[in-house]
Amino acid sequence: MHNEYIDIVIVGAGLSGIGTACRLQQECPDKRYVILESRDAIGGTWDLFRYPGIRSDSDMHTLGYDFKPWTSTTAIAEGSAILDYVKETASEHNVEQHIRFRHRVVKAAWNSVDALWTIEARRSDSEEKVVLRCNFLLMCAGYYRYDKSHLPDFPGRERFAGPIIDPQHWPERLDYSGKRVVIIGSGATAATLLPAMAETAGHVVMLQRSPTYFIPMPRADAIASLLGKLLPAKTAYSLTRRKNIALQRWIYRQTRNHPERVKRFLLWWAQKQLGPDYNELQKHFVPSYNPWDQRLCLVPDGDFFAAIRSGKASVVTDRIDAFTESGIRLQSGEQLDADIIISATGLDLLVLGDIDISVDGEPVDIAKTFTYKGVMNSGVPNMISTFGYINASWTLRADLIAEYACRVINHLDETGHRQCVPLLRDEDRDMTALPWISDFSSGYLQRVLHLLPKQGDHAPWTNLQDYDLDRKRFRDDPLEDGVLMFSHPVEDRACA
Repeated sequence: MHNEYIDIVIVGAGLSGIGTACRLQQECPDKRYVILESRDAIGGTWDLFRYPGIRSDSDMHTLGYDFKPWTSTTAIAEGSAILDYVKETASEHNVEQHIRFRHRVVKAAWNSVDALWTIEARRSDSEEKVVLRCNFLLMCAGYYRYDKSHLPDFPGRERFAGPIIDPQHWPERLDYSGKRVVIIGSGATAATLLPAMAETAGHVVMLQRSPTYFIPMPRADAIASLLGKLLPAKTAYSLTRRKNIALQRWIYRQTRNHPERVKRFLLWWAQKQLGPDYNELQKHFVPSYNPWDQRLCLVPDGDFFAAIRSGKASVVTDRIDAFTESGIRLQSGEQLDADIIISATGLDLLVLGDIDISVDGEPVDIAKTFTYKGVMNSGVPNMISTFGYINASWTLRADLIAEYACRVINHLDETGHRQCVPLLRDEDRDMTALPWISDFSSGYLQRVLHLLPKQGDHAPWTNLQDYDLDRKRFRDDPLEDGVLMFSHPVEDRACA
């Protein structure tokens, strides 16, 4: 059993963890850090998912790191290209030497006397227990389970004669050429699978309980391509990033301020894509909620609708009564025959990597804490967690949180302190407890809201989904604000 001291432990070697490590090396060069990664590879989501057509659902000029230009002419990138980008970033910054693969963190215990976290991890290749101590814990473990996705309890599932595929664990040699495929679900995964599989499958049906909004975007960004020809790569990337951030924010504001206007545009675009068949198919493309009450499904170059127009794919809106030997019986009485069924029914979210967290011997129930600026938890010292935007690119917020973490860590050194903890003030104790994220009805989040920290009704106990406001609060707002309390002088530190 190892028992060593490291200044900072990062949990997770995916998009967020690699970006945070690069930022640490730039802003806190004297700090020793390790990345504990439960799997045996870099990349997180982009290494795990291997299903046909896997791609980003945000443009790479905002999903990419702010310090690493995305130079490809393709803005909506394939999963393999994103994985290469993350690996290249790690290699350029020599991050690999700091990664310990097959280390799954199971416990994190804070001791206020020593101002240290004791981190317990299990090696997946040997079940050996590894113990590390650190002063700061950066949670970059993502937000969903890697071992399983959300799978409803479908009646009669065991009766189906063919394979039932989880996109999160796609079989390497699955042959669906000429086969009848039913994809259950209507989110980003289903919208990606349908056009990709329709190229070779006999026919692909997307079976949905309710319709989803689809938003168009070209795979290639013409302005980015032009700027790339005229300007240095970093300048072109920076300008394109600013342009796309502004566009994302504008679209989201329109959905909040003028939902009916946005709804009319999205439905007009769907009608234009489907042409004369739209009236017959309208029930499959008119959601019951407003745009961005759930995440919009990106359709690069209209590929989803092109597959439907070709006749090789279709959409059915109904509920499942039961699986049968040959497919799915719907509540309407219709039978969908299938050779392969794919359950694209959503993610199973994790809260802080499902790690047992304690402070001074007391277990922490994260659901009973308040979130501080969306990145720390009331009463939990020296821990910052990364969760990106639900209404924009994940990495925009991950980059800001990494910057903020470095600010806090450097401030601890500059002031001679060892710990910082957000504490509720007297005026905070009676504030209204609100959901961690509001105005977002997607099932994957609603299923775990009761496990997530609460946000309050005033700053800094709010979890904003606004890039401009976050940029101010993370970069410019004073660190010592009367809520984030710094303490424990270095000279009092117990020997590490």
